[in-house]
Amino acid sequence: MYADCHIHMVLDGVDWRAAIGRHSSGPDRNWIRARLKSYREAGFTYLRDGGDRWGVGAMARSLAPEYGIDYRTPLAPLCARGHYGAFIGEVYGSLSEYGALVAVQKARGADFVKIMISGLMDFDRFGVLTEDGLDGGTISDLVDIAHQAGMSVMAHANGSAAVTAAAESGVDSVEHGAYLNREALEAMAENKVVWVPTLSTVGNLRGKGRFREDAVEAILQSAMENVRLFASMGGLIAPGTDAGAWAVPHGGLSEYALLEETLGTQTEAVLEKGIRAIRERF
Repeated sequence: MYADCHIHMVLDGVDWRAAIGRHSSGPDRNWIRARLKSYREAGFTYLRDGGDRWGVGAMARSLAPEYGIDYRTPLAPLCARGHYGAFIGEVYGSLSEYGALVAVQKARGADFVKIMISGLMDFDRFGVLTEDGLDGGTISDLVDIAHQAGMSVMAHANGSAAVTAAAESGVDSVEHGAYLNREALEAMAENKVVWVPTLSTVGNLRGKGRFREDAVEAILQSAMENVRLFASMGGLIAPGTDAGAWAVPHGGLSEYALLEETLGTQTEAVLEKGIRAIRERF
């Protein structure tokens, strides 16, 4: 049985604007059922959504038991005004607004809090992010406020500074984690943070012609090297495809294949620990 610890049910892997439009007047129940069916047929029993503000993940969670799937969602991810994430999440302008959103999400039944604390990879330029991460003090405050509310925290985070700050603040999981130095990896390992590296978001771009092949390959190899190093440190690693991102379909096993290519014979044992940690925390 499989787990996908990072999906976006609202997206379809093809056109994010059209995908969101599909649900803009309310979640498309039939479309969601079809995706859940594909996950069941592929052997998935656990899904962790990255969230959306249209209630798609919430509806998927309500339907998932019919498919034998344990489904978790933060409802909407929370993002700072002027920073990445507003296209899919709820925006806050101050820590007090963020705290109020955390309280609202908890009251509405969110399983955890998801915070957006960095930009994305520029897939045409190795080593480049679309924007810097939030400052370390702010990241620490975001994690603390959610934890004080009794909520686990999933963090969209790329770059060593953002990931180190999140790990040292006790974040429960880091998603993506591009371009990490040894200090960031050690911080995650020492603080028992689960890393969901979402290699599929890069690996699935190979051969598609949308981005520079040399940049895509360099980004992927960098991530795989860090996953190997993190595993050697005893770090917790869990599979997550980021399904719904471009070229990443729902119900696929690309992340398992990429992690096996990366970790070899230790893959099963490493992922078993990571998935257990995710299920215990989220």
